Amino acid sequence: MSHAVTRSVTAVGPALLTSLDPLLREWLPRQRWFAGKGRPVTGFSLVAATELLPLDATPGLYHLLVRAHQPPARFVGAGREKTIPHPGDCYQLLIGVRQALPPRLAPALIGHVHTGPLTGRTTYEALYDPRPAETILEALRSGARIGALRFERRTDIVPHLVPRLLTGEQSNSSVVYGDTFILKLLRRVVPGVNPDLELPLALAREGCPRVPAPTAWVTAEAAERGTEGPYVLAVLRPYLRGAVDGWELALRGPAEGEDFTAEARALGRATAEVHTALARALPTVTLGHLQLRSMVEGMTARLEAAVQAVPVLGAYAPALHSVYEALAALAVEGYTVTAQRIHGDLHLGQFLRAPAGDWSLTDFEGEPARPLAERRMPQPAARDVAGMLRSFDYAAHTADGPPALEWAEACRAAYCTGYAEAGGHDPRTEPVLLHACETDKAVYEVVYEARYRPDRLRVPLSAIRRLAGSGPV
Repeated sequence: MSHAVTRSVTAVGPALLTSLDPLLREWLPRQRWFAGKGRPVTGFSLVAATELLPLDATPGLYHLLVRAHQPPARFVGAGREKTIPHPGDCYQLLIGVRQALPPRLAPALIGHVHTGPLTGRTTYEALYDPRPAETILEALRSGARIGALRFERRTDIVPHLVPRLLTGEQSNSSVVYGDTFILKLLRRVVPGVNPDLELPLALAREGCPRVPAPTAWVTAEAAERGTEGPYVLAVLRPYLRGAVDGWELALRGPAEGEDFTAEARALGRATAEVHTALARALPTVTLGHLQLRSMVEGMTARLEAAVQAVPVLGAYAPALHSVYEALAALAVEGYTVTAQRIHGDLHLGQFLRAPAGDWSLTDFEGEPARPLAERRMPQPAARDVAGMLRSFDYAAHTADGPPALEWAEACRAAYCTGYAEAGGHDPRTEPVLLHACETDKAVYEVVYEARYRPDRLRVPLSAIRRLAGSGPV
């Protein structure tokens, strides 16, 4: 198999994308990780294309970076319509090519090609197929250079591991190799330093045991003008065999009446340990009046955009604005906040508990909907804390039976207690900041659920009612 990743690569031109265009217009919007839900794809442009397995092989394998173009978004506000052009999101695709699909690959079908260089062949999502997945691991193991793709490794990789695609609900794609490694393949990609690689590497240098150190990664040179740095496409890290994520464990609490406060407290300690290591590894800054004012303006802008996207939120907008303005008023009085690098999208599902009981933290990509530069900025640690507080609330509302509000409140309190024990600072001592951060997170959730999971919209709306009508929590 090694010859497939070390030989010179045949350039793959726009004709391939033209061949795939009508199929991708139908297939891409149906994918869980497609960001442009609700608007049609009007066309594609090719960023990069690389042949990883030749067309005469079984299967053929192409790696594509394609930009999906969509109509501009339109918002109506203050009696005027505002049009926001859509620059086109760049997606990473692994396209398998066969004459016909065996039954085991039926769920992976993209479609049958009728024009161009792939005429008469069947295309599919290649990660369902062991051979393409093995090809990616071999490229990482050998440190291959294929076209624009760069496969880098930090430590040795065991060869000949059997791959399996994880098919649960994810915003990216993950492949487990044996019980040794897990590959996270980023789907919507942007050029530049990705925190999902940057922060675990920084934590590894600090010797932080809470975050598995990256084993290897894939990048692609950015040929587009005005780009900053390569695309980070995938990260390989150790697989925590037998680990269970915090979301799955937490759901047993309200559903089965189990106490989860000891685990919540341990999660708080783990979060504080990671925050402390990040503050040692990377620069911190102090946010004064002007910086906090800018932060509040960002929260306000996100709220206004959310009201446009989900009009039911409008009834709560004045009270939510007051939450943000309370933080701005403190800043005028001289209040300051230390900002540092944080996880950026912290929730119960980002934690894994090993069979021995230790908690690890994964997925440092941040909220993919936010610009990369924003995700890499120092932020108050309260943003991560707020994400966890919201996650306990989600678990209370998602488990079978009526919402377990007392369970959620007990977990939230235990989490903050654990954080204070390991970090030396209780987030509840800054209630205005924490209230604003939790509100901002709930507003984000309203938009997310309305777009992707409308049946769950009631969960963040319940929090919005509480955050708009109560004091800091």
